[in-house]
Amino acid sequence: MLEKLKRIDWLIVIILLCFMVISTLLVHSAIANQPKFSDYDQRNLIVYAAGFVVFFATIFLDYRLLMKVSPVFYGIGLVLLVAVYFLGTDINGAQGWFELPGGFSFQPAELMKLAIIMLLAYLLSKKNGEQLGLIRDAAPYSLVAFIPFALVMAQPDLGNAIIYMIILVGMLWIGNLKLKYVLGGIIVFVAFMASFLFLYQTYHDDIYKYLEQKGNSHWMTRIDTFLNPDEVSSDAIYHVYHSKIAIGTGGLTGEGYLQGDWVEKGFVPYMYSDSIFAVIGEEFGFIGSSILLLLYFLLIYRMIIISLQASHISGAYMIVGIVSMFVFQVFENVGMLIGLMPLTGITLPFISYGGTSLLINMLSIGLVMSVKVHQEKKSMFLDD
Repeated sequence: MLEKLKRIDWLIVIILLCFMVISTLLVHSAIANQPKFSDYDQRNLIVYAAGFVVFFATIFLDYRLLMKVSPVFYGIGLVLLVAVYFLGTDINGAQGWFELPGGFSFQPAELMKLAIIMLLAYLLSKKNGEQLGLIRDAAPYSLVAFIPFALVMAQPDLGNAIIYMIILVGMLWIGNLKLKYVLGGIIVFVAFMASFLFLYQTYHDDIYKYLEQKGNSHWMTRIDTFLNPDEVSSDAIYHVYHSKIAIGTGGLTGEGYLQGDWVEKGFVPYMYSDSIFAVIGEEFGFIGSSILLLLYFLLIYRMIIISLQASHISGAYMIVGIVSMFVFQVFENVGMLIGLMPLTGITLPFISYGGTSLLINMLSIGLVMSVKVHQEKKSMFLDD
């Protein structure tokens, strides 16, 4: 036990503690004038406390044992995704949550991210670093992400569905997919996006009428705020427009904690969750935002170092999947609030209020640390 404690990367633990303090302060500021959410800062601390228990408990579990049961973990995730579609609660237009006692909720789509990572790492490790074939390997492995992708899109939850695809691409890339298939995939993706944009703009009105009949027109509204901001109503661009103003008014040093007018008056929707970066942007400015992004950089850097030092290839693959997930979430969340990316329901890891998301993130970092703690042989990639 003592030997394992010595192997823990304590810099990562310090970063997580910093995230806890930053998150709680920002959530408190975001709800300061919103009585409906008055206890969210306290709940955030409770979830963080549970998250650290999960984090340290996971460290002392050998990740290789968990990897062996990854197919079962994945199967449970699929069952939950099907069940939530029929038995779940609708929140913000997506039926993706189970209501829990005490006012908490559970989102299976968050759990599925980790299930996909673990199963893909398990399957890829069986190849022992050999090049992946397209039909023999890449196609069946892709089903691991495409099946939950379809289930989550049906809720609909575009944000988490996209993350599944990012995880798949990152892990297939590091899993030694042949270069010609990678280049072919890039060409297909570019052609698909070009075709999508052409058809979307050409048949815009017809598509909107169809989706409106199905009750899913909010998808197009979000896309239009990114592609056609001048052609949508002021209500449609309200979220992004006010987020950009809040971040911009922060300037270099910010307006000061609890002093941001746009935050305190509630002009930005979902400030305690999806839009929490707007809080730090207005109240702590460019410097505060940069410090937060630097913490993310340090966390990702330490995780990559651990993957390079991993003594078993499955651990390295798993960490790459987790890194892919975090990098995209940070990029998308920040990007959508400053107008660089379309608006989605993706949270800012470790900072946004959200029980399931935070617990899964802490569990993920616990698995990364388990790779480091249970390293018993020389690294596959680096000399000790």
